[in-house]
Amino acid sequence: MTALLKTPVQSIIETERLTLRSLRRSDAGLIDLHAGDERVARMTTSIPHPLPPGATEALLARATDPQRVEDIWALDGSANGHAELIGLIGLERLDRNQSEIGYWVAPAFWNTGFATEAVGGLIEANPHGDTHVFGTVFQDNPGSARVLMLCGFDYLGDAEAFCVARDALVPTWTYSRKLVP
Repeated sequence: MTALLKTPVQSIIETERLTLRSLRRSDAGLIDLHAGDERVARMTTSIPHPLPPGATEALLARATDPQRVEDIWALDGSANGHAELIGLIGLERLDRNQSEIGYWVAPAFWNTGFATEAVGGLIEANPHGDTHVFGTVFQDNPGSARVLMLCGFDYLGDAEAFCVARDALVPTWTYSRKLVP
């Protein structure tokens, strides 16, 4: 008899204006729209530009895979009169009770505080029971660095990471936040 694997349940996290929730198939259109924007893709390591067919479906499949190492939440503002999908935020499990945070927000919602609210809410909820969370941003994206600093992250150092959309190594800043699980 084969044992059925059950996908780990992802926490729903409420903030003042957002609900951080699991991704759904109905999110595909808005993910395509926003992740397909070159301004978004160029500030992430993993989103290609142009966004190829099937990329969003692959993301949705990874987000629901029982063996996943990253939980991905939609930034859903619909309960408060905002868009149903403003962006995405994820926590990738590392070893020793640590995770790496990554996020993007659609350009129409830049400079609105949604990224800071989402990061702060996820850190406060600490759904993985982490002792440390790390974040890396491209050095030409000071807005994302500011989000991490506003959420209590400390600067660790400079490095570089490959950006698929730019097809290049890009200088980065790395940050860390110690948590109490």
